Amino acid sequence: MQSSSGFEPVRASHIANAEHCATCHTLYTHALGAEGETVGELPEQVPYLEWNHSVYSGVMSCQSCHMPIANGAMPIASVLGQPRNRMSRHVFRAANFFMPRIFARYRDELGVGALSQELGAASQEDIAYLGSAAARLNITNARISSDKLLAEVGIESFAGHKLPTAYPSRRLWIHFTVRDDQKSIVFESGAFQPDGSIRGNDNDGDAGRYEPHYREIDDPEKVQIYEAIMVDKNGRVTTGLLTGVRYAKDNRLLPRGFDKTTAAADIAAQGEALKDDDFKDGGDHVRYSVKLSQGMNAYTIEAELRYQPIGYRWAQNLRQQEAAETGRFVSYYESMANISSTILARAGATVK
Repeated sequence: MQSSSGFEPVRASHIANAEHCATCHTLYTHALGAEGETVGELPEQVPYLEWNHSVYSGVMSCQSCHMPIANGAMPIASVLGQPRNRMSRHVFRAANFFMPRIFARYRDELGVGALSQELGAASQEDIAYLGSAAARLNITNARISSDKLLAEVGIESFAGHKLPTAYPSRRLWIHFTVRDDQKSIVFESGAFQPDGSIRGNDNDGDAGRYEPHYREIDDPEKVQIYEAIMVDKNGRVTTGLLTGVRYAKDNRLLPRGFDKTTAAADIAAQGEALKDDDFKDGGDHVRYSVKLSQGMNAYTIEAELRYQPIGYRWAQNLRQQEAAETGRFVSYYESMANISSTILARAGATVK
């Protein structure tokens, strides 16, 4: 670095602190009125503040997960580099596995410098990390009572901030399926569609609506989605950061040690999740009630925790802009929407 830039690199301990990450990733956006005046302020992404209100504060830094320590001694430079222990890998492991996939497919058109195989490897590393370290799913109290199948799906979050966190286009949801002993589906909530939407999600079907937070799912048209829904100054649902003034819904999973009753307004849960005693630090529990037909002896329950960095509505609303750049992005999204989601955790059970 010194020979190339003229600057001499020196050790700086603040690089290893969470506060260093917070300087960029604590971001407030300002909603604008018709005359360009500021009409509101939105905590667009505040993962550091979420972390600081959790058990991880002062125990594990952002770098612990996003810049993991390399195994063994590593050289600090490619030329005459001296091997040193406890070097952090600059992988910046994160949750947006989808954008590298878009960059890889449209590399030439976008003028991307990285090779397709490098972008693919980065995407796969993110997916592998999400699938092993983000959350755990379990099914408990599965039973048949009268003419109903009852079960509880529990989610345990391992994230040091809300899950998902940061840019509010991200969402997490439960895909819950019940099959009879002939393998036929008798109930399904939250199926992922090839166009990137979630079947039954009100917001994907209508830009002005959204799914509430549920304690119990008893209808296939209800879906438990963990997300942040913005509204403008008139209370209308929006995906525009220049119009959003607050969150009407924020039931993103809370990290361990996060007290939702004492959380500051900028990181507080919003909507029905505030009233749900099962929605607390470290996860959530959702009850499922499925009406059964007569004549079947056994049922198989399957639950998936699915994650999508860019929700369907966030992409589709860009059509309103009528600009070449947004139109191009929507076309990219639609061509790859079927791989815009991944599974973080699975669980299953059989009841008779």
